[in-house]
Amino acid sequence: MDRSSLVFCAGSLVVCLGAAWLFFPLAAVEPETVAMAQTPQPAETLPMIDVGQGFGELPAVELIGYYVENPPAPPAAGAAPEPVIRFGGC
Repeated sequence: MDRSSLVFCAGSLVVCLGAAWLFFPLAAVEPETVAMAQTPQPAETLPMIDVGQGFGELPAVELIGYYVENPPAPPAAGAAPEPVIRFGGC
């Protein structure tokens, strides 16, 4: 490598690290938000969840209770695998 390539690489590295150091405080999550996210919240305080397809909104406590009472069934022996659902993009 010649000298101009090394100068370009070093300069690019300095500019990228400088930009990261400069803009990190703008992208960082506030400490209060991190503390709240790490604290478990009671299910009663969770918002209503829109389950869609004409079912409307249900409280999270009701959905959790239904899941506990009716866990997903394990796949039957020899059953075909579930199709992979891929969400399309642009």
